[in-house]
Amino acid sequence: MIPVTKPFLPKVKEYDDYVNSIWERQWLTNNGPLVNELELKLKEYLDVKHLLYVSNGTMALQLAIKALGLTGEIITTPFSFVATTSSIVWQGCTPVFTDIDPETFNIDPRKIEEAITPETSAIVATHVYGNPCDIDAIQAIASRHNIKVIYDAAHCFGTKYKNRSVYEYGDISTTSFHATKLFHSIEGGAVFTQCPELLKKMAFMRNFGHNGPNEFTELGINAKNSEFHAAMGLCNLKHVDEILEKRKKLSLYYWQKLQYLQAKYPRLNNDLDYNYAYFPVLFDTKELMQQCLTALEGEKIYCRRYFYPSLASLPYVNYTFLPVCESVVERILCLPLYHTLTFSDLDLITRIILRVQNYLPDQTIKEEVPIAIAQEIVRMLYTVNGKV
Repeated sequence: MIPVTKPFLPKVKEYDDYVNSIWERQWLTNNGPLVNELELKLKEYLDVKHLLYVSNGTMALQLAIKALGLTGEIITTPFSFVATTSSIVWQGCTPVFTDIDPETFNIDPRKIEEAITPETSAIVATHVYGNPCDIDAIQAIASRHNIKVIYDAAHCFGTKYKNRSVYEYGDISTTSFHATKLFHSIEGGAVFTQCPELLKKMAFMRNFGHNGPNEFTELGINAKNSEFHAAMGLCNLKHVDEILEKRKKLSLYYWQKLQYLQAKYPRLNNDLDYNYAYFPVLFDTKELMQQCLTALEGEKIYCRRYFYPSLASLPYVNYTFLPVCESVVERILCLPLYHTLTFSDLDLITRIILRVQNYLPDQTIKEEVPIAIAQEIVRMLYTVNGKV
């Protein structure tokens, strides 16, 4: 069986060493030393000024919305994980969906400005598959209209935009360290901001609003994380460069093998250092996608229709028909991608897909494969002998 993803796990002894230290201290949660160590090491690795480690990525979004005091309408994307929308609704705001860019699958800035009303307080945009949004255009819109920007950057560990961590953009960025992510702490997440006062506010908020043992300065909630989760994060952080490099090699191999597939891939931002978080394929037709999905599942190879369905069709929002998003969700498929996947696995996966398509060897390379990626493929083919 080949699942769509597997969590990276360190050697058991690496984790046990941290667990033994927890047993000795008997400090299990409530801003323990491992949580503090993980925050410091994440700031160093990501080269960011401020972050707070929290219980999960959904709580990170909810803290961001609450900390910014958002009300009324929030413009957001219909193409994301459900938490992007549910967090907005949970916090008592109204999501206003705008369509996505047909090339990047990120929210289309040209549609955002059309949707702004006097009730608009913010934009919540997702960097889909770790590929940054048009950050400059979104910030220009937000500045013109004096509204806030939150980025759901759950897919973005290791991604840089203009040589800076993508987490450094927006009023607040959030991320997930869930077990399905390339860097994880089993469960976990983080909030990032450039504003020290905003960080201080969220620090109080994640711990019930406590300002000392017997004082409260904010309305708060329990968004803390434990020493056991931080221990896994510290273990995995030691291996993250290796993880990123492996995913890059696998992704380039996929691109090379599927260059004649009747499909396209998200257009990557030009100012990007990419993390290869996922391998999404947008098939030319829904029928071809479904046939490939069925054929792969018949061989116990499991992909994911990610994202599906459009968030604008959730039962607790007002339905909005968005033609680009509707087209993409019907044809998108994320192929297996994880650290222990081998080139042999990819050969099997791609052979099944191409067999479904009735692959013709005289076809030319698809133009949708970015030039930079094509060049990386060529370099890789000269240096890799077919084994990982």
